Amino acid sequence: MRKVGLFAPLILFACATAPAEQPPIHGQVPGYTCNAAGTDQFIGQPATSESGAAIMRATHSARLRWAPPGMMMTMEFSPSRVTVRTGPDGKITAINCG
Repeated sequence: MRKVGLFAPLILFACATAPAEQPPIHGQVPGYTCNAAGTDQFIGQPATSESGAAIMRATHSARLRWAPPGMMMTMEFSPSRVTVRTGPDGKITAINCG
């Protein structure tokens, strides 16, 4: 009986579950992290679905948020999202992640 008491911690350790994966950062889509470097080529182009799709590919983003002038936006940061600001003429003025 005493031998069982010595091996009990080992038995319990063997039955322990693996640590759970860390939950993603709020708004993070696994496998996608926005990188806005090199997006200057889109500045001045019309804000269209085609340019939006090209920006998403170029920045490796999972989501795109259009930000026309005067639009209120939430302040939470999402590493998987690209935000495209547009001017009153409907042309792209700025691109940033979040």
